Amino acid sequence: MAGAGLATTSPAGADPAPPPPPPALPIPDVSLYMPVNPADYTVNGGKWYAFAGLPGVVCVLDTLNGDYGCSGPLPGAPNGATLVSGTPVGPPTFAAADPGVYAAAGEVRPLPPGTRLTYRQVFCGVDDAGVVACLNAREQTGFVIGPNGSYVGSNAPAPVVGTDPN
Repeated sequence: MAGAGLATTSPAGADPAPPPPPPALPIPDVSLYMPVNPADYTVNGGKWYAFAGLPGVVCVLDTLNGDYGCSGPLPGAPNGATLVSGTPVGPPTFAAADPGVYAAAGEVRPLPPGTRLTYRQVFCGVDDAGVVACLNAREQTGFVIGPNGSYVGSNAPAPVVGTDPN
């Protein structure tokens, strides 16, 4: 009996490899929007540039540490998040936060359509449809808040699946 006692494992019964994650959604190139004078949007004793986004949304660029974010009702944000924020390094994230996280900004002005504020490598602006986008140009990550949804995304080139970068 040839082959008796040999055990083989069939790949047919193996779990298939999980599919690759979907590509990150792109962030508009906010650096192309017309800049506004940041002095017109300076609040919190000069520590922040702030502007109003969608109704109830306040967006801030922190001039002390380079952090940036928006707080308020964020349409379509995951798990009911009320804050999306980023730092100078890494991608921004959503969180459930006190709606008054940027209350120190006080009453803030909206940005005119097609304009932006900039602090260091972070550009935040509003397009002609009222959609807010913030882009960390160095990290190529950012977020979008619009009436049809909110998301964190990346403009960084995706690595080719199955290759060794070394």
